[in-house]
Amino acid sequence: MHRLYRLVQKLVLPVVALLPFLCFAADWQLIGPEGGNVRSLAYDPSDPNRIILGTSAGQLFISQDGGESWSIFAHLGPGEDYVFDHVIFDPTNPQTVYAAAWGLFADGGAFRSDDGGRTWRELMGVHGLSIRAMAMAPSDHNTLVIGAVDGVYRSRDGGATWERISPENPLAIENHSSLKNFVSVAIDPQNPDTIYAGTQHLPWKTTDGGAHWHNLKEGILDDSDVFSIIVDPKKPSRVYASACSGIYLSENGAELFHRVQGLPHSAIRTRVLKQDPQRPSTVYAGTTGGLWKTTDSGAKWSLVSSPNVIVNDVLIDPRNPERVLLATDRRGVLVSNDGFAHYTASNRGFTHRVVGGVLADRKDPNRLYVGVLNDKDEGGFFISDDSGRSWRQSNRGLDQRDILALQQAESGELFVGTNHGIFSLASLSGTWTPAKMIWGPVPEWQPKPPEPEPPAVKPKATPKSSKTPSATAHRKTTPAKPKTPPEPVIPLATAPRVRSLQMGNKAWFAATDEGLFISVDQGRKWYGQPVQGESNFSFISSYDDGTVTLASPKGAYISHDDGKTWAVLTLPSYISGVYSLTVAPGSGWWLGTRQGAMRSTDGGQTWHYMLGGLPRNDVLVVHYDAAGQRLLATALHAHGVFQSKDGGQTWQTTPEASVSIRSAMNFQGRLLGASAHNGLLLEQGKVGVSESARAGEGKASANPQ
Repeated sequence: MHRLYRLVQKLVLPVVALLPFLCFAADWQLIGPEGGNVRSLAYDPSDPNRIILGTSAGQLFISQDGGESWSIFAHLGPGEDYVFDHVIFDPTNPQTVYAAAWGLFADGGAFRSDDGGRTWRELMGVHGLSIRAMAMAPSDHNTLVIGAVDGVYRSRDGGATWERISPENPLAIENHSSLKNFVSVAIDPQNPDTIYAGTQHLPWKTTDGGAHWHNLKEGILDDSDVFSIIVDPKKPSRVYASACSGIYLSENGAELFHRVQGLPHSAIRTRVLKQDPQRPSTVYAGTTGGLWKTTDSGAKWSLVSSPNVIVNDVLIDPRNPERVLLATDRRGVLVSNDGFAHYTASNRGFTHRVVGGVLADRKDPNRLYVGVLNDKDEGGFFISDDSGRSWRQSNRGLDQRDILALQQAESGELFVGTNHGIFSLASLSGTWTPAKMIWGPVPEWQPKPPEPEPPAVKPKATPKSSKTPSATAHRKTTPAKPKTPPEPVIPLATAPRVRSLQMGNKAWFAATDEGLFISVDQGRKWYGQPVQGESNFSFISSYDDGTVTLASPKGAYISHDDGKTWAVLTLPSYISGVYSLTVAPGSGWWLGTRQGAMRSTDGGQTWHYMLGGLPRNDVLVVHYDAAGQRLLATALHAHGVFQSKDGGQTWQTTPEASVSIRSAMNFQGRLLGASAHNGLLLEQGKVGVSESARAGEGKASANPQ
């Protein structure tokens, strides 16, 4: 069941059919926050302003203005886990484009388009291969070579057919046991039979199209992951190779390498090398420690970006080599017009963000808050004051934490649930401060023990010889007040993963992977413990009448007294995983499960499987939209939002977006969706919810009618 929740968090969408080309048209618009991970960049040789961007979610974006702005272009593969590290245009026919991917949770594959990317087809000869590298022969553009985890493959007919050119069983060949796990390939610019292949151990070379291979170990540290290999197009004997142990240069066709000097240890993981096509002595090295540059063929290197930049790819404009674009982790696209003497982000229209929570401000109708995951110092918490047209970051105090949940108190104070603890922000210009999370029940809810009566003091007898009573004879004995043991506050570094936050009238709630935490003092202290023996919770919701619903991957729970006591719901035996439990006025209780949506109209005694337009499986949540007076539902596989105005009997779906939608809310009369990997998207063209209806948006009553 822990695997189930991780599945929901990553939101991998196993769509069976290949989606050739999808765009938003006028139905949905991505509104940010902009930025995120970019894996690859490639320009159209016939129009270098046209650039394709590869992501790690099965998506390609496109720019028509040289990287100034972007729009989503295509989705390839069966799910949303394909990592597109390589996109190649055929320079003799730019309408032909190739893309190769490996999968985070599956294998991978290669794709070809013959109309500039409008439609794509999978190259079935390499179907299922985890492709980590792809190259096109400069002297024969029908010759393609890919490096996959299990071998090197070549096509001589533009991907129509493929042959494996590395040994089927390298272990059976003497000194070839490491000829596997390929991560880079390069082809000689003059001879397509001369191929270089980098592995997780050493580089290799063949000069006869794969009939024979030999390793290139002279001068390279043993056990070096060879991430990138480039061959000088004007001097093929000059070969550069990057590895986890540094950058290497050979002047004799890779038979002998020497390690280049000038790169510090923090930057030795060089992911990509790119040579200036007009000035071959200029080479860029994209590393995990910034972008490095040499202008003298590697004799000297200089850091030309921040050392915090993680570079995945480098694109040099063929018309102006001073214009350079970077594909980076977390920062999106960086662009420079002066060879990286200066640079800036260029992410308008591009967002690759995993949204943990989104919220509209209680008072300002144009202000949105969003929390994201996985982006460390480039992620966290974002604010928009103009309905999503622009964003600013407010991360001080969060220390690169992921945000998984977000709520706002009536006072305006903001609270976030993170991968380690709960934080609050009293002022948008302030610093996030951690709340105390404490093991144990809520003290205010525990019965108070009766105060012990003071023991009776028996007066001492006065000696007959004494004429005045002793002072000690009348002293009363006061019992010692018992010391309160210190509360077991959880260290911030080991605080639970807070997956859902909810603010009730009498208590606030946090569903975590280590129990249910409750606060009765406006979020200063949170007390946590298991509920009915369960600690791994993923969802919580509260209602005005004191009802609180709670879900774990294994079950569902309900409280009718603001969370003081809980009951386990009896669910159908065929339910193998629970996402959510909600209550909607007039339609009863709703379960989002792996098996679809379930509804109960008798307080959880019986459950009915609901379709009527809903997906058969993986309905994430059904909730009531008071402003729109409708039910809304989202599903793991869906690119739209489901709506019902008859209590859930029948459902209609919105026009599909190009990305899957994990959750949705009413924002200014339109649907605002949180996508699986692409930030927020806003429904277009639908407005007109009255102010009175919008003001009525809030918590629904928990009493089924």
